[in-house]
Amino acid sequence: MQTLNLIFGLLTLTVLLTVLGPHRATSSSQSPADSLRLPEEKHLKNIEQLTFGGENAEAYFSADGKQLIFQSTRDGHDCDQIYTMNTDGGNVRLISTGSGRTTCAYFFPNGRRVLYSSTHLGAKECPPRPDFSKGYVWAVYPTFDIFTARPDGSDLKQLTNAPGYDAETTISKDGKLVFTSMRDGDLDVYTMDADGKHVRRLTNELGYDGGPFWSYDGKQIVYRAYHPQTEKEKSDYLGLLKQNLIRPTTLEIWVMNADGSHKRQVTHNGKANFGPYFFPDGKRVIFASNMDDPKGRNFDLYMINVDGTGQERITYNETFDGFPMFSPDGRKLVFASNRNAKIRGDTNVFIADWVE
Repeated sequence: MQTLNLIFGLLTLTVLLTVLGPHRATSSSQSPADSLRLPEEKHLKNIEQLTFGGENAEAYFSADGKQLIFQSTRDGHDCDQIYTMNTDGGNVRLISTGSGRTTCAYFFPNGRRVLYSSTHLGAKECPPRPDFSKGYVWAVYPTFDIFTARPDGSDLKQLTNAPGYDAETTISKDGKLVFTSMRDGDLDVYTMDADGKHVRRLTNELGYDGGPFWSYDGKQIVYRAYHPQTEKEKSDYLGLLKQNLIRPTTLEIWVMNADGSHKRQVTHNGKANFGPYFFPDGKRVIFASNMDDPKGRNFDLYMINVDGTGQERITYNETFDGFPMFSPDGRKLVFASNRNAKIRGDTNVFIADWVE
């Protein structure tokens, strides 16, 4: 998603993350039982750190709950590549090509293939980082296309070849893909079959619609959106879009039916809300937001009912928490965080028991 979900460059949505070559932890890197959980974090228990150093984010479960697929800058790579690991942090392996920038990886439901977006066909080198003289902006690289591969990275196949950005892809339990694309001139949400056929546009309003995830039953899609309202906002948005940039300072969480009908806005706080994911019951959403930081730099996890009621804060870390996902059985939560960083700005993957 860097795309947006990039550590979107992830990504990530906090201020600038330090890029350092990650390293595996030794036994001395491990923390005492549940010392990574803050007292206020009553919905989390037995938090475990799975990566140690550098940029690691967007970790998502396989359908059997035994593996995670994530993006990382480890092994000397200058920008994100895709890796898999066991849910205990072991058996880490590179599965992307090692060229270009990658993002937004996901397992297919049958476990036989994975997908991710990559710029490697545009160039082997990492694409240039966005120019922050324009303020805090995300790059939506036009050379991002969606690819599928076997879980070991072999048999790489290109799914999209439309002009412009294609990324931020996730898969329903029945194998339907939802993704973000600029193929029609704006950043919108689309669906398509697992073979890339039957592409359908679901959003049409001017502005950014992206980061979509399916509900467990495949009947709803949750996503983040910014719809400029004033002429100045529209001009700024379109001007940046021509440069393949967006300004993610205001993003709200939305929900719609799988066919694009019945769109409704869930959050209304005017802040940067992103990384939404459905609870197994389909009635609630977990997401990251900077709504409680006046400076807008600290992101925490929150949950909210799909009708916008019952909002509750989940994490209280003073830096960054984001990209949450429940395990298939709903008992575990995986997320990325700056907590317990050895070096300021390190983003790592954590897993915890979910406490209802």
